[in-house]
Amino acid sequence: MPRPSGPAPALAASATPLSVLPGVGPAVAEKLAARGLANLQDLWLHLPRGYEDRTALTAIRDLRPGVAAQVEGKVEAVERGFRYRPMLRVALSDESRGTLVLRFFHFRAQQLSQFVPGARIRAYGMPRAGQLGLEIVHPSYRVLDAGEHGLGEALDPVYPEVEGIGPANLRKLIGLALQRLPDEDVLELLPRGWLREMRLPTLREALLTLHAPPREADVTALQTGLHPAQRRLALEELLAHQLSLRRQRLALQAEGTRALVGDERHVARLRDALPFALTNAQARVYAQLREDLSQPRPMLRLVQGDVGSGKTVVAAMAALLAVADGRQAALMAPTELLAEQHLANLRGWLEPLEIRVGWLAGKVTGKARAKALDEVASGAAQVVVGTHALMQEGVEFDDLALAIVDEQHRFGVHQRLALRDKGKGNVPHQLVMTATPIPRTLAMSAYADLDVSAIDELPPGRTPITTIALSAERRAELVERIRQACAEGRQAYWVCTLIDDSDEIEAQAAQSTFETLQAALPNARIGLVHGRLKAAEKQSTMRAFKDGSIDLLVATTVIEVGVDVPNASLMVIENAERLGLAQLHQLRGRVGRGSAASSCVLLYQSPLSAMARQRLDTLRQTNDGFAIAEKDLQLRGPGELLGTRQTGLAAFRIADLARDADLLPQVHALADRLLQDAPDAANRIIDRWVGGAARFAAA
Repeated sequence: MPRPSGPAPALAASATPLSVLPGVGPAVAEKLAARGLANLQDLWLHLPRGYEDRTALTAIRDLRPGVAAQVEGKVEAVERGFRYRPMLRVALSDESRGTLVLRFFHFRAQQLSQFVPGARIRAYGMPRAGQLGLEIVHPSYRVLDAGEHGLGEALDPVYPEVEGIGPANLRKLIGLALQRLPDEDVLELLPRGWLREMRLPTLREALLTLHAPPREADVTALQTGLHPAQRRLALEELLAHQLSLRRQRLALQAEGTRALVGDERHVARLRDALPFALTNAQARVYAQLREDLSQPRPMLRLVQGDVGSGKTVVAAMAALLAVADGRQAALMAPTELLAEQHLANLRGWLEPLEIRVGWLAGKVTGKARAKALDEVASGAAQVVVGTHALMQEGVEFDDLALAIVDEQHRFGVHQRLALRDKGKGNVPHQLVMTATPIPRTLAMSAYADLDVSAIDELPPGRTPITTIALSAERRAELVERIRQACAEGRQAYWVCTLIDDSDEIEAQAAQSTFETLQAALPNARIGLVHGRLKAAEKQSTMRAFKDGSIDLLVATTVIEVGVDVPNASLMVIENAERLGLAQLHQLRGRVGRGSAASSCVLLYQSPLSAMARQRLDTLRQTNDGFAIAEKDLQLRGPGELLGTRQTGLAAFRIADLARDADLLPQVHALADRLLQDAPDAANRIIDRWVGGAARFAAA
């Protein structure tokens, strides 16, 4: 199929900057760009994370806890009070003679003036049991004018937040972007006959449906990611990654590289010096790496192993094969804290062998940075540890033979390929490590460019973690348990699933939990970490926790791949029913790293769905990450809120490898067909979903 001379019309339209939209000046464009929204296509693919059904009213008497609904009622009473912080309660009643309380923690004087007895209010949210019957915390609401009765015609989308841009304005901008969606003939890249056979809509139909589902749409399918429109987008995204990864593997292996001769003198000295024996799984995976490195083509291998299975020592042994050959190895980690942890381990193991371990991260500046760069460039630093700073321009290696990337999903699927340019004409061998065990079928798809090894055995002596599920109603007992643990000098994590109290989803947010725990535990030193803090603030709080100057760390899931704190022996996960199995298992792996008996408490909101109960039961019954990964695949998806991502896998926007596993056979077949019959369509699919990284990888 001949390649067109200019950009395809759909690609040209999709790449149009958002500044063409009315209302997007430099300030708004900057806020959108901070969220990764730079062009029209980014807004087309900024899909709702949920939907509000405002097409019908529910009588207050018929409300059920945990089931979102829209009500309309008359204000009966308003109460303003203080308990730790200001609070506003508004009592509503309707013709069903039911009463509902609207509760607000954050409110303005103007809101207070709206709630006058007799005013008619229409409110939407998730009812829960309160002190005075059912209540909705922070509902979305409006005051109705006299005689106003109309309801919505379609489900209202709820978009992932963009800081500094209100929900209404974001909805308006997405609506304007959708008006510029190209025609079907221009936009569609998949074979029409194949779509008909799969009973899937075209891309244009799918996007329009997801941004404005009709009143009769299947809300359950939408919330669980199983609607045909979502499946259509997930399929094309999986296809793009499959095509891109296959091309990268072919391109990289075609380049060839220098084999390592397999001199194991340093490896033997390290094994003799280690205070523990390698497990059979570690020895098996090391043998696979040694075999790969002895070939004249670049190694491309993923080593997956549970938290604490000993991946780092296996990576260190592989690095020593490069050093014995007079060449260099580099290890890149996603955060400075994780990189520092690797640095401490590698220096402890390698410096007694007289091997120089270099350090390069964002905070290494001035003379220290110049010295570090010089050591890397001259080869004096034989093993180099760092963050993404290792990939930056100006970092020159003397002779890089092996690039090791830890928790690669934190960099995005393609970013690690930037290290290959550091090989000065020789493509480095690549070793990728992840602590999230993935079922083999999924690993073959998520990492189609890599061979996969598993360290599926934990070293002896790891403290087993006791896992219990506890209803949120027993929170007071839990707080008392934390008071005792902190008084005994132990440390604890309290993980929340949202940063702020949400209008739509009932979840105790990190900020409000932090304030509540401060009030309840005045003698404990409590820290707060979440994704919106500046990196330096996050690092400093995490370091204080590691150093023992914080007793209790309240955090969002940013700590799931994080720092090793052996003294932390208690993990509380709030709203555990909202997280996937793999993510819960990753969080649990933060404790059980020292000698103290460790516990993980899964705090859940009643009532539990059957799916959530199965997930929590699985975690209580096993600590085996591979068993959990298989169970996650079996349960895949229903019960996950739309927009959540299977942790530890490629950073997909829409697809979820666990939920969408049944699409993979079609994805593989279609990838074969496109690579053979329509390479131009394959290029454009990669460009749409993966973008410049793929072009760079094939360069």
